[in-house]
Amino acid sequence: MTDEPETTKAASVPQIATTRRGFLGAGVAAGGALLGAGAARAAGPDPLITEIQPWAQGLGDGVDATPYGLPIRFEGDVVRRNVGWLTADTISSINFTPIHALDGTITPQGCAFERHHSGAIELAKEDYRLMINGLVETPLIFTYADLERFPRETRTFFLECAANTGMEWAGSQLNGAQFTHGMIHNMEYTGVPLRLLLEEAGVKPEGKWVLVEGADASSNGRSIPLEKAMDDCLVAFKANGEALRKEHGYPVRLCVPGWEGNMWIKWLRRIEVGDQPWEQREETSKYTDTLADGTSRKWTWVMDAKSVVTSPSPQMPIKHGPGPLVITGLAWSGRGAITRVDVTVDGGKSWMPARLAAPGQEMAVSRFYLDHVWDGSEMLVQSRAIDSTGYVQPTKTELRDIRGLNSIYHNNCIQTWWVKANGEAENVEIS
Repeated sequence: MTDEPETTKAASVPQIATTRRGFLGAGVAAGGALLGAGAARAAGPDPLITEIQPWAQGLGDGVDATPYGLPIRFEGDVVRRNVGWLTADTISSINFTPIHALDGTITPQGCAFERHHSGAIELAKEDYRLMINGLVETPLIFTYADLERFPRETRTFFLECAANTGMEWAGSQLNGAQFTHGMIHNMEYTGVPLRLLLEEAGVKPEGKWVLVEGADASSNGRSIPLEKAMDDCLVAFKANGEALRKEHGYPVRLCVPGWEGNMWIKWLRRIEVGDQPWEQREETSKYTDTLADGTSRKWTWVMDAKSVVTSPSPQMPIKHGPGPLVITGLAWSGRGAITRVDVTVDGGKSWMPARLAAPGQEMAVSRFYLDHVWDGSEMLVQSRAIDSTGYVQPTKTELRDIRGLNSIYHNNCIQTWWVKANGEAENVEIS
């Protein structure tokens, strides 16, 4: 299929050009039939235009009705969602960003997914302390106010849980982009480069690794190579211009750009410099990739290039019938910037280049669009991301050939949505 204008037939309209201008023009010529039979409206006056509606007959809310602005009630279904059977309880669990219902690239904090190992804690700024110890010249303890006095940076990063899409290794499991790919957010973080704090303490020559821990009961300790810690890690205290939310580590969390989300320690309380990794639970029995022969890959921190079509998708069916259709989605890479996204509607037989909403940024999500003309037939919709290293997002078969079926982490395979003639979509796997 191509993106070139063509002609299709629709009930009560002999022929309608399949461009947006053609559809709108033909709709007017046909006495109000807009965008083909699937979206036709009855001819005649529209009371929403010709009659004064209730919202225009009185006064609205005053400026103090909601001192902290909230989404309007009509958007009440754009929320994080949990899958109850995935975990034993909600304390050590996950929920999912409603990526299917969002546009652009920035994730609102209130929609950004949660992952806890012992629940979200309340820690006041006044009670916050960050200790740096180990192989340093001067062990230090910082208060929140201390951190605010250091030079700060503002950067946009994606955070993706290593288990994102993990249920799809063995087959199509969860029916919705929110559930297959929603363990991700993309936010603008503000904070102090970790490098500056380590330099303040003075790392000894034998220091090669850092252990980072949180203040919650799990502590969630992870080992990070000193090279990464001194490169682009950020000790963040703001997200999207405001304080971190409780569930995202208020008042301070660690950002480890491009690397798996388990390393982005929330409620960051301690950084120890050492000469070797600590081999903590979260980097041995967990967050390692078990291969087909039973061995496990370690230190697979980087999140490889990945993409997903968010609309149309199971939670975002096509409702307007044949004609102009915007196919859209997200793409990201932990190794650089997204440079290209291709989209197919025939299961990979042919590919069309999508349009990036803006040039790709390193370690940040890109939004893509494909302005397509849908003829009303079934589609197998996929997207394929390519990053600045030249890496091409693999198919599920290609990934399985290398990794087997035992892992739940780092699944960056191409996702397929079967879009039916009625516009509904379903999660499927094709060979």
